[in-house]
Amino acid sequence: MPEFFADAEAAFDDARFVIWGYPFDGTACFRKGAADGPEAIRHHSHNFESWLNELGLDLRDVPTHDWGDVETVADQEANNSAIGEIVDRIGAAGKFPVGLGGEHSLTPPAVAALKQHYPNLTVVVLDAHLDYRDGYQGAKWSHAATTRRVSEIVGVECVRVIGVRSLSREEQQAAREDDLSYIEAGWVDLREHLSDIVDALDGPLYLSLDMDAIDPAFAPGVGTPEPFGMTPYEVLQVLNFLSDRLVGFDCVETCPPADNGNTAALAARLVRHALGAVVKAQTAGE
Repeated sequence: MPEFFADAEAAFDDARFVIWGYPFDGTACFRKGAADGPEAIRHHSHNFESWLNELGLDLRDVPTHDWGDVETVADQEANNSAIGEIVDRIGAAGKFPVGLGGEHSLTPPAVAALKQHYPNLTVVVLDAHLDYRDGYQGAKWSHAATTRRVSEIVGVECVRVIGVRSLSREEQQAAREDDLSYIEAGWVDLREHLSDIVDALDGPLYLSLDMDAIDPAFAPGVGTPEPFGMTPYEVLQVLNFLSDRLVGFDCVETCPPADNGNTAALAARLVRHALGAVVKAQTAGE
């Protein structure tokens, strides 16, 4: 890892947030390159001021530690164990894990580890794809099966997916049979849907942001771009709305070879906003 995430200079023991990377794209099924995501996000994080003007907060005042990257191999079970080990350590220390992807297969083992510390954990996923396949191309832990695996960990009633505009007929049928709740892109009032989610999901929340939830006009550098998506401002709305309940966050599927760096820059800025939003909301509630 050539550089740390900007302003993440605190020691682990002193940090409120711990950033970790997952440089893996072994199940990518359209275009490869997400393994370069953590490094690119870290690099672009240095482009921004520490002062978050929209929140009135300086990230230099937010103790954050960059743990580095999980050492990945071809065996996803081994990768899951490595993810589980670091997220468990972060959770056991009472800190907030922030995962940088890498492909979306990052999320299930992170959720499983954090659930040990928050037994009533709920999960919100921002994603263009429902990802409710029971494995894909022979891989149980494929990024195309993320929502299915997460639902098995916390219970389908504790999962909400926002921004969906791509799914197979089989996924649609399975989701209906299992009563999975998801929101398609193109809503009229996002805040109304977010209010419904907060009312339905009680307890601590883990938020997973797949960058392909955002329209490729804003974020073309992803592994599986899908038109008609969210705007970056709508993602900010989600972060702001849920920030008082968040106990974990990840930002995945940035694919640097697919654009000129704009998607990694947007991912870095959204991660920085997430840190600030959580601090502002949860400090206000203390």
